[in-house]
Amino acid sequence: MNAAREVEVVVIGAGQAGLSAAYHLRRTGFEPDRDFVVLDHSPGPGGAWQFRWPSLTFGKVHGMHALPGMELTDADPARPSSEVVREYFDRYERAFGLRVRRPVDVRAVREGSGGRLLVETPDGTWAARALINATGTWDRPFWPRYPGQESFRGRQLHTAQYTGPEEFTGRRVVVVGGGASGTQHLLELAPYAAATTWVTRRPPVFREGPFDEGAGRAAVALVEERVRQGLPPRSVVSVTGLPLNDAIRQGLADGVLDRQPMFDRVVPDGVEWRDGREVAADVILWATGFRAVLDHLAPLGLREPGGGIRLEGTRAVADPRVHLLGYGPSASTIGANRAGRAAVRDIRRLLAGEPLAA
Repeated sequence: MNAAREVEVVVIGAGQAGLSAAYHLRRTGFEPDRDFVVLDHSPGPGGAWQFRWPSLTFGKVHGMHALPGMELTDADPARPSSEVVREYFDRYERAFGLRVRRPVDVRAVREGSGGRLLVETPDGTWAARALINATGTWDRPFWPRYPGQESFRGRQLHTAQYTGPEEFTGRRVVVVGGGASGTQHLLELAPYAAATTWVTRRPPVFREGPFDEGAGRAAVALVEERVRQGLPPRSVVSVTGLPLNDAIRQGLADGVLDRQPMFDRVVPDGVEWRDGREVAADVILWATGFRAVLDHLAPLGLREPGGGIRLEGTRAVADPRVHLLGYGPSASTIGANRAGRAAVRDIRRLLAGEPLAA
């Protein structure tokens, strides 16, 4: 077996959070491939954005903030967000010489010798003094379980598998989920589907006014308290509410966004509530979000009894060498930018043997 390659820092993931961290590492004197390395499992630049469905145009994106050091300007709101962000991330990586290695799958991170962490991949092992984990959530779609789900004779799919509304032409569709994806799916599907039904666990909350930087920071603060307690994080979007834009207003007026409470069971030809009411369906579209991709960190034993990883800022309380970005409060694009800077500042103190911020 080849010896592990030693670097100061390994960054896992090259989405918004990973690129932000790499930018701040380079800006503060760390050299790519010598002092730090960025490993990304995707086939090309763009993070999870490159996998978004084509009908999600840039104009529909919920609160996209530019990466540090390079504004995203003159983006056509009618273009698919997957194209806009992929090209932007590609320019960014090249402009700052971040030398992202891809595709590289990280299988495990475990304790090494001399206080280093071993980052194991099919392409070899890296030995790092610190780790920035920015693996996001796209690769772990959340599928709720309901009685009778396996009996459904129609099609079930998750947002991660959605490619556009045309495939639902003439179908009766139940959309599950009260987030931005669920409402976007419904608004797109309605002109094609034979019928749509929207169900959510909680009544949706619609937000008036712009989602500016101040609103984003307030939302991040609400999520931060959970990870400080070692609980699984809620998404930032879950505490911001849904923006009440013209499309949402029209959907409410047309009855497309007529929310129903969550059904109690799935039956072979649809869904059913406890009171006996049924809705026939050919498709159930689960717009139920994603969970953090963290299984590769399991050998480090970072999880708390509450199920989450307790953080102080971005630093894992159980292991100060490990920082989680794109997790909990840094899962939004504005949160990821701020977290990248904070993590690098903390890591510089750690490597210099200085006291860490409380």
